Formats: sequence, C-alpha cells, structure tokens
Amino acid sequence: MLCPKCQQIGTRVIDSRQSEDGRTIRRRRVCESCEFRFTTFERLEQPPLVVIKRSGVREAFNRKKLLQGLIRSAEKRPITLERLEQVVQEVEHQIRQSGEGEMETAQIGDLVMERLALIDDVAYIRFASVYRQFTDRTMFIQELERMEASKKHDEN
Repeated sequence: MLCPKCQQIGTRVIDSRQSEDGRTIRRRRVCESCEFRFTTFERLEQPPLVVIKRSGVREAFNRKKLLQGLIRSAEKRPITLERLEQVVQEVEHQIRQSGEGEMETAQIGDLVMERLALIDDVAYIRFASVYRQFTDRTMFIQELERMEASKKHDEN
C-alpha cells in the first residue's frame, strides 16, 4: 500500500474492523517509513449488472430507475420508502444470485410484481399496467381476474 504522505510503498495494518453493514472492512495502517497513520476501506467489488431491454439494447442496471417506478406505483398507498427500497434490494440480490450478470426487463418486472403482489394490490396493478403495457381496460380486467384467481388458489 502506498503511503499518502511520503509515497513510499510499505505499510502495515494495525487494526481491522468490519463496518456496521458488514460490506466493508475498515483498516488502520501505519507507514513503515514515516510512521504516518491513515485509514483505508476494503469493499468487495461486484461486477456490473446488465439489463436487456425489450428492444434488445443492453444497459446497466439502475436501482434508482427501478425505485422511481416503484414509488410511482405506490403513490398515495400505505407503503414506506424503506419497504420499496427493500424490494429493489431483494430484486438486485436475486439478479446477482442468478449468476448470469444480465437479465431481461421482463424477468426483472416479474420479480418486482411477485413482491408487490404480497405488499399492496393497488401498487401491483399500477406497476403491472406500465410493465405489461396495458392498452385498454380489458387488459386491466384480465389482470384483476388473474389476481383474484391466484388469491383464491392461495387460500385453498
């Protein structure tokens, strides 16, 4: 490790601690040349996630974009921002767990809708209307009927 003060190579770790979130390690170091003390943070580097859009275009996964869509679908609903952020985190985690590093928007939408269906019916139907590109009321009715059938199946 290069000393930030004297630019010499050669430091030693004098203390290591895991951060509160468990995702980084804080290390106190001392330069072996000038004895300057400094702190570094070590974090696991994760490969970027790629989203394959309907058009076939690939772009980087954007958590903020997904969260904004969820916020719009949950507008004026009794869903906390923390809960919506948790949905984004769960979806991102599931994409990473797939091992592929890329996923089609249709699959991501399905993952989101699975979670929204358990949280709030209105937010679910709002999200579905954009995600599935409802063009008329019959599509809304079909989705509502599918939801009702699913709920009856789950109750039995």
